[in-house]
Amino acid sequence: MALMLHTAEVHVATFDALRDSLAPSLPLRHAVHPDWLEDARAGRAETLRPKIARLAAEADGPFICTCTTLGPLAEELGALRVDRPMMETAAGIGGRILMVYVLESTRAPSLELLESLTDAGTTLRPLALPAAWPLFEAGETARFHSHIAAAIRTALSRESADVVVLAQASMAGAASQLEGLGLPILSSPHQAILSLAGQG
Repeated sequence: MALMLHTAEVHVATFDALRDSLAPSLPLRHAVHPDWLEDARAGRAETLRPKIARLAAEADGPFICTCTTLGPLAEELGALRVDRPMMETAAGIGGRILMVYVLESTRAPSLELLESLTDAGTTLRPLALPAAWPLFEAGETARFHSHIAAAIRTALSRESADVVVLAQASMAGAASQLEGLGLPILSSPHQAILSLAGQG
């Protein structure tokens, strides 16, 4: 059974729905700790090391961290970063990668992972959308995803890309609004479930 560490309750439904659609036989167990993201954003990520290590020790199968900000620390402790399968897919496509994120604390871990996977022929273009995050925190998920999709369309009208990466799991819902762009729109929940099911 895969154990998933989330920092938002909404991710439970997201991953369960993806599992039901992509890999119905994949058992999932969820641990939700919203306060851990607050600690990480406040520079207290190291205080979470024993808590994450305890979760890792309790896992009786794959252990997945769906929080991009906590990803590097969780990976040190044996977890799979939810964004790693997505970033590996993006690196395989290569070319011009537009990496979109809404939390500043996501920028460094996401870029560092992408840079470690790509070669000199790849161009990485970060796109920050900080105005979207308050919508997510307020539970306005539809507006959150629409804001992200509109901003990506605007960015691509100014400078094209070969693949778009939605750096945070919370952003996944924007992908369906971008299907007509004619290029891959990658989200970490989708790629992670495929990877866990041995399809990615």
